[in-house]
Amino acid sequence: MHPNRRTFLKNVGRGMLAASVGPALAADLFPGKLFADEVADRLTFGKLDPLVGLIQDAGPDKLLPLLVERLHDGADLKMLIAAAALANARTLGGEQYEGYHTMMALAPAYQMSQELPAERQALPVFKVLVRNATWIQNHGRQPDTLRPIKPADLPAGKSGTDALREAVEQKDKDAADRMFVALCRDGKQEDAFNQLLPSVQEELEVHRVVLPHRAWTLAGIIGMDYAQVLLRQSVHYCVQNLRGDFTSRTRPAAHTVLPKLLDQYKLIGKPAGAKAAEDGWVDQMSQTIFSSSPEVAADAVAAALAEGFAPDQIGEALSLAANQLVLRDNGRPKAVNDAKPAGSVHGDGIGVHASDSANAWRDMARYSDARNGVACLILGAYQCAFDRTERGGDFLKWEPYPRVEAREKIKTGDADALLAAAEDAIRHNDQAGACAAVARYGEEGHKPRPVIDLLLRYAISEDGALHAEKYYRTATEEFASLRPAFRWRQMVALARVTASEYGRPAPGYDEACHLLKV
Repeated sequence: MHPNRRTFLKNVGRGMLAASVGPALAADLFPGKLFADEVADRLTFGKLDPLVGLIQDAGPDKLLPLLVERLHDGADLKMLIAAAALANARTLGGEQYEGYHTMMALAPAYQMSQELPAERQALPVFKVLVRNATWIQNHGRQPDTLRPIKPADLPAGKSGTDALREAVEQKDKDAADRMFVALCRDGKQEDAFNQLLPSVQEELEVHRVVLPHRAWTLAGIIGMDYAQVLLRQSVHYCVQNLRGDFTSRTRPAAHTVLPKLLDQYKLIGKPAGAKAAEDGWVDQMSQTIFSSSPEVAADAVAAALAEGFAPDQIGEALSLAANQLVLRDNGRPKAVNDAKPAGSVHGDGIGVHASDSANAWRDMARYSDARNGVACLILGAYQCAFDRTERGGDFLKWEPYPRVEAREKIKTGDADALLAAAEDAIRHNDQAGACAAVARYGEEGHKPRPVIDLLLRYAISEDGALHAEKYYRTATEEFASLRPAFRWRQMVALARVTASEYGRPAPGYDEACHLLKV
């Protein structure tokens, strides 16, 4: 779901104040307003609150039968997703690793459900809600992490963006949280999301980037009245996980590289270009981003923006560059644990992380203001190039999948035979074979939906080490937005990740199938 930027930000503002004290209380007192000194004890969510409480209190071993009852009583999947998101936010608040991963999977799970026949639509939602219940229960009876707060006083003579960034830099979570709520109030609601993004951009790593993106998508599904609750998790994450000073890791990107490029290419205030790019240009730009240093990759994107190329054309190149990190990865050099054996690329594999990040940067570039739109593409290129070298490996020399030896084993162009070969390879954790079969399927010009349905089935049934839902959505969204010359690279990459993750069923999946009789 992609609301336009102004509608999104305007709607975000409507829910900011109510969410800071609880929509139920806000609705009882005033239509959208509260006095500044009125703060409730706990976030509440109106008519959803009983369902939120059920999800927050029921453990994973008891949850699914209760959810089936709620569906029979008239609840729908959107309500279950909303309640799960709010329970997650209230309990974990963007501060717990598995918790924010689960929050980021909720919107993809709902979107996946809409691709399924009616009798199976609850499966991806139930799968993620079991995971959600697990990590909420692990939180125990500790106090809620996300609570109602009183907005800060907006500083005189300083922008809200800078005030929020300073609080983040000082790692003052309370001050940053209160400042964000203030930005959502006092007439600045429409700017809140844009004023958050520079704090997100302080460091370039996957969770920091994807969390606000998935929160935004989720708000579009469950209702913009809850956007503040969802986005506050990003504020907490930004404070808790900021590392180093302005010269360490990726931090020069926001403090040195980006300001220099914005000035050098005079991009501030420059209207977005509409220049179309040929396939060769997009392919070459993707190779530049993939193979260059972070600084050179960022410069190439800035120069293309200055030349007037349409942002979505540049976004295609960014998507393809990150995709190379999935296709070229030689996999984990040794087993880390039973869930991620040697050679695996699923879960927190560098390519999955990079692709999810690129997808988030592309989407946020579309729906943020002009300055942030430019910054998202430049920083996305910087991060992709940085990711290529961060964990080692000679990606520039490794052969991309599908590799020649596996290609030569494919002797048919028949659609059904290729689908069967792809599924057999997935079930044998044969990444090379799965990639070769799917690549040939695309080259033959067969309809994409059967392949997507095959990969969707395993994205639901397998655990995926917290990433199956997000990466499935990343790959299929990028497939839909890319030009025909390159789009099948995304399906090949998804086939590889699917073969990597197969064999570790998701907790709750079998129970869900039994309860739903599918």
